[in-house]
Amino acid sequence: MATIVEVDDPADPRLGDYRDLRDVELRKHVEAEHGLFLAEGEKVVRRSVEAGFAPRSFLMAPRWVDGLADVLATTDAPCYVLEESLAEQVTGFHVHRGALASFARNPLPSVDDVLAGARSVLVLEDLVDHTNVGAIFRSGAAFGFDAVLLAPRCADPLYRRAIKVGMGAVFSTPWTRLPDWYDALPTLSAAGFTTVALTLADDATPIEDAVAGVDRVALVLGSEGHGLSPRWERSADRRAIIPMREGIDSLNVAAATAVACYVTSRR
Repeated sequence: MATIVEVDDPADPRLGDYRDLRDVELRKHVEAEHGLFLAEGEKVVRRSVEAGFAPRSFLMAPRWVDGLADVLATTDAPCYVLEESLAEQVTGFHVHRGALASFARNPLPSVDDVLAGARSVLVLEDLVDHTNVGAIFRSGAAFGFDAVLLAPRCADPLYRRAIKVGMGAVFSTPWTRLPDWYDALPTLSAAGFTTVALTLADDATPIEDAVAGVDRVALVLGSEGHGLSPRWERSADRRAIIPMREGIDSLNVAAATAVACYVTSRR
């Protein structure tokens, strides 16, 4: 069972995993260096444990200890308990969901392992906004997508904000990073997937037509600013667009993904 440790000093060095959570650049460095990620809120903490991640520690206000007692009973990781005002001094924001946990990251699986048995896959190129990445994982999970592949420069799906927005979908959806950016799409095509890039290219067809009759499909999404790189746009098997009224040419990438996932799930 977890050891309950009452803390009254926000500078306590044992709370290092939770310090300055609003500083994105600092957190990316800290979490990569120490091989950890943070889960926020009772539901996400539970899903992290259920997904097989090993807790390093917990941080919570006193009122959350009883509600997570069954989770705490499964581990010997320390549980740091402190008043909410002190927790805010540590983290840099009001922890309104009451509970945080630090988990050790697992090694990423291979692309072959992630794609084994998959029929519908999302492929993300250089999305840098953690909120968008989390929302895309959530849409993929909602519409039955089997896996997510990320280009090397994509934002971290295990960053706290991405996990929170995605409601823990990163724990139920197999994912990994692509080791080879340049030939990523031809490699997927050779593996039996029809790669469909969402783009405003001149030869793009409506998404309904692009995915019609396709067995194994990989929807390809580009970055928030410039969209897909010319290399990925050209090397996709098909290019697709979401038709919309005149004067509006595109949606936010997370919204576009939700629409494309819905259409693809009904193919």
